Amino acid sequence: MPKVLVSDKLSPTAVQIFKDNGVEVDYLPDLGKDKEKLLEVIGNYDGLAIRSATKVTEKIIAAATNLKVIGRAGIGVDNVDIPAATTKGIIVMNTPFGNSITTAEHAIAMMFALARQLPEADASTRASKWEKNRFMGVEVTNKTLGLIGAGNIGSIVADRALGLKMKVVAFDPFLTPERAQTMGVEKVELDELLSRADFITLHTPLIDATRNIINAEALAKTKKGVRIINCARGGLIDEAALYDALKSGHVAGAALDVFLEEPAEKNPLFDLPNVICTPHLGASTTEAQENVALQVAEQISAYLMSGEITNALNFPSISAEEAPLLTPFIKLAEVLGSFAGQLTETAIKGIKIEFEGHVAAMNTRPMVAAALNGVLKPMMGEVNMVSAPQIAKDRGINVEVVTREQQGAYENYIRLTVVTERQERAVAGTVFANGKPRVIQVKGINMEAELTPSMLYVTNEDKPGHIGRLGTLLGKLGINIANFNLGRVEVGADAIALVSIDGTLTEAQLAEIASLEGVKQAKALRF
Repeated sequence: MPKVLVSDKLSPTAVQIFKDNGVEVDYLPDLGKDKEKLLEVIGNYDGLAIRSATKVTEKIIAAATNLKVIGRAGIGVDNVDIPAATTKGIIVMNTPFGNSITTAEHAIAMMFALARQLPEADASTRASKWEKNRFMGVEVTNKTLGLIGAGNIGSIVADRALGLKMKVVAFDPFLTPERAQTMGVEKVELDELLSRADFITLHTPLIDATRNIINAEALAKTKKGVRIINCARGGLIDEAALYDALKSGHVAGAALDVFLEEPAEKNPLFDLPNVICTPHLGASTTEAQENVALQVAEQISAYLMSGEITNALNFPSISAEEAPLLTPFIKLAEVLGSFAGQLTETAIKGIKIEFEGHVAAMNTRPMVAAALNGVLKPMMGEVNMVSAPQIAKDRGINVEVVTREQQGAYENYIRLTVVTERQERAVAGTVFANGKPRVIQVKGINMEAELTPSMLYVTNEDKPGHIGRLGTLLGKLGINIANFNLGRVEVGADAIALVSIDGTLTEAQLAEIASLEGVKQAKALRF
C-alpha cells in the first residue's frame, strides 16, 4: 500500500479521499514548517501533499528515497525544486484551475472597493468622523474595463464585468477575434486599452514580456483618473512609477493584492490614501481551498494506484512502456513548438501538427501536448504539457493533428505550423540516430540544424557578402559562433541563417544585428 504524507493543512475530506483510494496517509499539518523533522521522515513516503508552507528543497528531495509524486494544492510551485525532482524521477503536480473563480471575484471586489473608497470610508466612520461628503465614489456601470490578460481568470472577470454593464476591452497576444467575440469583449492593442480604460485589471503571468507592463511610459498613456487593480503577480507593475502617478493624481487609485516583494511589510504605496492593499488573498476562500485540496488528493491517488498522470508540471501523460521510445520525439515536438512560439508575436488562430512515418503510428498525444507547450510558453510562462491543450482550447485556438505514412526521405518527420491573423509559419524536424532533435525546414526553406541552448535566427535577402558581414559583426560584438546553418529558397530570394552561439545576446547587440544591411528579421532564441 503506497504511503502519503500531508505536511500542510488540508481538508479532512482530502485525507479521506486518500483512504478511500487505498492509500495510507499521515496527516501532519505542521510538519512542513519543521525542515529537520521533514528531512528525517520524508524517506518513508511515496507521495507528498503540500500547500505553500512546506519547502521541498533539493536537500529534501535527495533524502526522499521512495518519493514518487509531489502534489501542490494550488497553482504556484515556487516552494518545490522542480529540476531536482525531475532529475530524481519525481512527478510534480499542481491544481491550476481550482482558484480561478475565487481570484476573479477578488479582482471584482477590489474594483468595487476602489470605486467607492470603502476601506477609508470604513476607517473614517469607525473613528466617528461621519465624512459623508469626503467619499464621493464613481459607478462602474457604463465604464470601460481594460483587461490585460484574457485567459482563464481574465475571462471570468470579463464575464462578471459584462454582467455589471461595463464595456470590456482586452489586450492579450493569444486572444483571437473569434474568442474575443465569444467572450463579448473587444480585442485591442495595449496602447488603445491604456487610453480608453476607466479601470485596468491585470490577469497575466509574470514573464519577461509582461514584467513592468504597467510602467511610467504606460501610465502616461492612461486616462487621468484611471483606477488600476492587480490580483495576478507582483512585478507586472512598476511600483515606483505607480507611486508617482498616484501621488500626482493622474491615477485616481490602485487596488493591489500582490507585490514585487512578499511578504510586503514596508512598501511606500502603503502610505498613500488612494491605495487599497490585501495580503495575496486571491485564492483565499473556503471553496477554493477545499477544491484544490480534493483535487490534489485525487491526482496523487490516481498516480500511485494506477499510474495516471494529471496536471504534471514535469512529465507528459505517457506510460512506462512508451517512455523510452517517445521521449526523443516529445523533445523534438517541444523544441519545434518553442521555435515557432518565440517567433510569433500576434494572436494565434490555429496550430497544425503533422506526423509522418513511424512516429505517426506512436501515441501522438504527449507529442501534441509538448508542441503546444512549446508554442504557448514564451508568451504565457505558467503552462505545462498537461495544461497546454486546455489553455489552447479555452483561447479558441484550433489544433489540427495529421498522421500519415512516410512520403519523403525521412523515416520520422514532424511539421508544426502556426496560423496567426497575419501569416502562417511552419517548422519541421526529425530525430537522428543519436536521439537528438534536428530542424530540417523553416518557412519552406530546407536546412539542417541541431538546436542548442542559445541561437540567433536571421532572415535576409540572399545577396553576396551578407554572411561575411554577419560573421564579422558577431565577432566585433564578442559573440562566439558554435555552429552556422544556412538555407534559402533560390538564388536572390529570402535566406535564413540559424546560428548557434555561446552566451546570450543583449537587446543592444540584437538591435545592431537587425540594422545590418539586408537583414529583415533578427531574433534571439533560447531552448
